[in-house]
Amino acid sequence: MIIFALGLFVMACRNVTDPDVWWHLRTGQIILQTRHVPQADLYSFTRAGQSWIDHEWLSQVLIYFLFRTGGWGALIVIFGAVVATALLLVFARSPGKPYVAGVVTLLGVFASAPGWGVRPQMLTFLMASSALLLLERSYVKPKLLWWIPPLSLLWANLHAGYALAIGFLILFAVGDALDVAFGFSSWTELVSRLRTLMPTLGLSFAVVAINPYGVRLYAYPFQTLHSRSMLAYISEWVSPDFHEAKYAPLLLMILGTMALPVLSPRRLRPRELVLLAVTTYAALRSVRHIPIYVLVAVPILGTLLDSWIANKRLGWRLPAEKPLTQPKAALNALLLAGFVIFVVGRLGFVTSRQSQAEAKEFPAGAVSYLLASHPPGPMLNHYNWGGYFIWQLYPQYPVFIDGRADVYGDALMDEFFSLYWVQGKDWQRLLEHRGIRMIVLPPDAPLVTALREVPGWKQAYADTQAVILTRQP
Repeated sequence: MIIFALGLFVMACRNVTDPDVWWHLRTGQIILQTRHVPQADLYSFTRAGQSWIDHEWLSQVLIYFLFRTGGWGALIVIFGAVVATALLLVFARSPGKPYVAGVVTLLGVFASAPGWGVRPQMLTFLMASSALLLLERSYVKPKLLWWIPPLSLLWANLHAGYALAIGFLILFAVGDALDVAFGFSSWTELVSRLRTLMPTLGLSFAVVAINPYGVRLYAYPFQTLHSRSMLAYISEWVSPDFHEAKYAPLLLMILGTMALPVLSPRRLRPRELVLLAVTTYAALRSVRHIPIYVLVAVPILGTLLDSWIANKRLGWRLPAEKPLTQPKAALNALLLAGFVIFVVGRLGFVTSRQSQAEAKEFPAGAVSYLLASHPPGPMLNHYNWGGYFIWQLYPQYPVFIDGRADVYGDALMDEFFSLYWVQGKDWQRLLEHRGIRMIVLPPDAPLVTALREVPGWKQAYADTQAVILTRQP
C-alpha cells in the first residue's frame, strides 16, 4: 500500500508548465503584500479596471507562499501530494482491495493524468474526492455530512469548483429518492437521511457567500460553463478527441461502465446511475471534467468488476493475502527502501529540469530582450503567454490578454483570435484601434507572417520560441 501511494505521488509530480500558474503567482504575491483581494483587473490594458471575480484567490496565496518558501520543488511536491491523496481516497472507496481496487484506480490515473499540474483545479480534485467519500460513508455514519459545509466554505475560496459539492448533494438526494422508487431502500430510510442531507445542502449553499465577492460568486460557475469563447478557443474546455492516445483510458472506462453491468451480477443502484450519467456527460462535453468523472466511475467499475470476479460461475478468484513472514517482511522493507530512493531521485530530477521546461514552453528569451531593451508598447501577446508576461514584466508591460478568459469576455477573445489568424479585412484597423506598437507571438503565427509585409513593422527579436515585431514611429 505504501509503494502504491508513493507510486501515485511520483506520477503526479511534474514540471510546472501550466500557462496560468504565472498570474496565480503574481496575484498571490499582491494579495500577501497588500492584504487585499483584487476586485478589478490589474494586468491588462484592454480590460484595465474592469470587475474581476478572482475565485481562486486563496489558492493563489497558497501557490505563492509555497513558491516563496520552497521554490518550484515545494509546488511540485505539494501538488503531487494533493493529486495522490485524491486518488488514494478513490482507492479507499473502491471494493476489491488491493488488486481490483488498485487496477481500476490506475485506470483512473491514466485517464485523469492529462489534466494534472500545479493549478487550483487540483485542489478541486481533492475536495471533490473528499466530498464523495463523506457522502458515501454517511450512509453508515450520518454525522459525516456535517463536514461538507465547512469543506464548501474552504472550497468556495479556493476555486469555483465548489459548485460540485452542492451538485453532489443534490444528485445524492435525487438518487436516494430513486432508490426508494425502484425498491433499493425504504421510505423510512429516505426520510431519516433527508433530515440530515437537506440541512447540510442548505448550509453548504449559504456558506458560499462568505468570500471576498459575496453573493456574486454564486453565478460565476454557470457563467463559465456557458462561455462561448472558452468552449471555442480553449483546448481543455472542448470534448475529448478519442483519436488521441491519451484519451484511450477514458474510452476504456466508459466502455467498461457500459459492458460490466451486463456481465456482473451486481446491479447498479439508481443513485449510482444518476451520478455516472451526469459525470459521463460532463467528461464527454469537456476535457476539463474528466478528473471528476474518474472520481465517480472508478469505484463503480471496481464494484462491478469485483462482483464479476467473485461470481462462483467464473471458477477462479484472485489470490488471498498470505500471512507476513519474517523473510517476506525483510524483502518488503528492502523494496520499500529502494522505491523511496527512486522517488527522491525522481523528485530531484524533475525539480532540476524546471528551468528547461519553462524555456521550452514560454518565451524566456523574448522576456530577457524586453527587460533589456524596453521597446514601447502597447503589446499584443499570445494568449498562452499572457500569464508568463504578468509574472515577468508586470507592471512595465500590461498584457493584451491572458488566461483569465472570464475577464476578457467573448468579444475580446474573438478579437484576439481574429488578429492572430488574420481573419477578415479589418485586422490592421483593429491593431490601430488598440494602438498596438509591438507584437510577441510564435514564429509561425499568421499575424507575424502578415506583418512582415506591412511597411512600418520591423523585427526586433526572434528565436525558435518567439518573434518580436515593433511598429516604427
